[in-house]
Amino acid sequence: MKVAGFSFVRNALLYDYPVKEAILSVLPLCDEFYIAVGKSEDDTLNYIKSFAGEKIRIIETVWDESLREGGKVLAVETNKALNSIGKDYDWAFYIQADEVVHEKYYPEILKNLKLWKDDKRVDGLLFNYLHFYGSYDYIADSPKWYRNEIRIIRPNGEIYSYKDAQGFRKNNNKHLNVKKINACIYHYGWVKRPDIMQQKQQNFHKLWHNDNWVEKNVAKSENFDYSNISSLKKFNDTHPKIMEDRISSKNWKFDYDISYKKYSLKEYFKIYFEKLTGYRIGEYKNYKIIR
Repeated sequence: MKVAGFSFVRNALLYDYPVKEAILSVLPLCDEFYIAVGKSEDDTLNYIKSFAGEKIRIIETVWDESLREGGKVLAVETNKALNSIGKDYDWAFYIQADEVVHEKYYPEILKNLKLWKDDKRVDGLLFNYLHFYGSYDYIADSPKWYRNEIRIIRPNGEIYSYKDAQGFRKNNNKHLNVKKINACIYHYGWVKRPDIMQQKQQNFHKLWHNDNWVEKNVAKSENFDYSNISSLKKFNDTHPKIMEDRISSKNWKFDYDISYKKYSLKEYFKIYFEKLTGYRIGEYKNYKIIR
């Protein structure tokens, strides 16, 4: 069985992405890893080279700044890495620059890679998600945050990154048929120093909207306001070992009253219904789960 990893990144140092931790967290499961490194305003390329061993393949790219609708450029860059993977690979493990896999899930992931390798009904594997917010000590738990996403696919030339690169589709815009596995992606995209988070927000919205929209809708501030969140809960488990140094050096004090819930009546009803049935009303699912 052959497994390749893939990702993309730009301005990793400027916006404090844990891209090293992201790549190294999946590398033990991969024979090779392909990373599309966009021309940056910082030293991202040399940073990637500094830890790129024999397994890591760097693809130097230039982002198309004209693609400012729906985050399309993110999918374009993802596909540059994906399309570099040889067709002799059975699986491709996608990890974004702010996502990390906990080592405790390696056995479960490997088990499923082997179990479904020869079952061509299965286009990919679906992971659970934890969304950290504000600091490494809190998780966003409102229904607005996505619970699952595809992170392992078949690199068969038929599957491609979809819209803003959150998920995938296959030829003729079809949903992927996936198996849901008992493994989790730790998403750290909302854990940055408040000033860096504000800079990232101002820049990132430009991938979806024109300058006028950004000017009107992105708050002018030196620091991001982390208090504007509907619900958080404390994280009382362990982080991936690969994250330990980053957390010890970069975790700042962030206090939040977890008893505070900023929900509408409609949201309260959805939460109550989900607790009763396990079904989330209106949940976006860019996949079909094979039972």
